[in-house]
Amino acid sequence: MPEDADHRGGARPSSRGEDALGELTDLLLDNPWLKQALALALDARERASVAGAQAIRGLNIPTASDTDRLERRLRAVSERLETVEDALDRLGRELAEVRHRQGD
Repeated sequence: MPEDADHRGGARPSSRGEDALGELTDLLLDNPWLKQALALALDARERASVAGAQAIRGLNIPTASDTDRLERRLRAVSERLETVEDALDRLGRELAEVRHRQGD
């Protein structure tokens, strides 16, 4: 028996519901008014986001993107500092080894 058929030989209700939902989705996506409304809503959201960020910066408060950028920069500086620390440790060991050899 097919997976989408019930014991009476008809399609399962969930399968019919999924088909109906798929058809409705297709109709909505093909609707030019809906497409225009979505485009306008997304544009308005973007403009509101930009305006909000400008207002926050006008108050000298960092935005989320500002703090994310600062976090990335701090992480990069931290990694570079670890590299320098490792190099200094290596040089210190080499210097101690040279001093030890000269003392012998």
